[in-house]
Amino acid sequence: MFPVFACKDSFLLFQLIFPSLTLCCQRLSMDQIQHNYVESNNGVKIHLAEIGAGETVVLFLHGFPEIWYSWRHQMIAAAKAGYRAIAPDFRGYGLSDASPEPDKTTFKDTVADLLAILDSLTIPKVFLVAKDWGTRPAYLLAFLHPTRVSGIITLGVPYMPPSPEERKRLLPEGFYISRWREPGRAEADFSRFDAKTVVKNVYILFSKSEIPIADENQEIMDLVEPSTPLPSWFSDEDLKAYGDLYENSGLQTALQVPYRSIGEVINLPNSTVDCPALLIMGEEDYFIKFPGVEDYVRSGNAKFFVPKLETIYVPQGSHFVQEQFPDKVNELILAFLSSQAIATTE
Repeated sequence: MFPVFACKDSFLLFQLIFPSLTLCCQRLSMDQIQHNYVESNNGVKIHLAEIGAGETVVLFLHGFPEIWYSWRHQMIAAAKAGYRAIAPDFRGYGLSDASPEPDKTTFKDTVADLLAILDSLTIPKVFLVAKDWGTRPAYLLAFLHPTRVSGIITLGVPYMPPSPEERKRLLPEGFYISRWREPGRAEADFSRFDAKTVVKNVYILFSKSEIPIADENQEIMDLVEPSTPLPSWFSDEDLKAYGDLYENSGLQTALQVPYRSIGEVINLPNSTVDCPALLIMGEEDYFIKFPGVEDYVRSGNAKFFVPKLETIYVPQGSHFVQEQFPDKVNELILAFLSSQAIATTE
């Protein structure tokens, strides 16, 4: 378990643990990012990456197989635009502690961690930018603590009530989420490789426009040929950064939350989120091919739960659109943030 350090000392520790990642950050003009920890429930320490000193705070929430580093382009852009950008590693991911019992981690724990971040840093209200499964804790925070959320941007995934059994019924047995929800199945599959290779394979799979589905006698990792190259926008340095962080944390919590906690029941005080919201969808994102998702978004049904939702599609955008087309995504995020600032002054 890592002790709590002041930001300067924490960055020195980060450099010692992950020197290659530090060099990569410097090359990308990210050396000003501070690394710190806040304590959440059960003494779990949550790692934060932070840059910028603006009064308006933007909290970036990653998906899988990502960590804070997946927001590197957006954090810099937000800081340059005058915002304070913060990106945590979710508990059990990257440099954050895992729960005392990782296989009992829940989405409620994730929401508690978000509140701990805001309270520890004395932040009354934030804009949330969430990707993939980070969408769910972002919207849960808005449902349960609406006064703490100024607006929500999600990438690739709209707010949808959980329906794991429905998807299981509509998709083949080899559907990757069904496989990863099965205790022991993914562990055995992943254990054949180091963390770097697991991340590489998932990035390759999730960058495609088709849902990853294995044959009956095939594992998900076997869907990727070893010679398959990384996407052109994802470098070997990036992969090493992810691999180093997952070697540190392991993948146990990443399987528990989100995949094995999808059906978690959380009682919500109301059925809608009233804050401004933006959904950025890559037109080639495989998630849009999940049963019912495209119709749910394009028909406007998503506005039943989020009445102020606007949706923007990015041509050729994949599931990792913020890394694939960082300039375009940065432009959309900053335009949304700017429009909300204008709206509050009118």
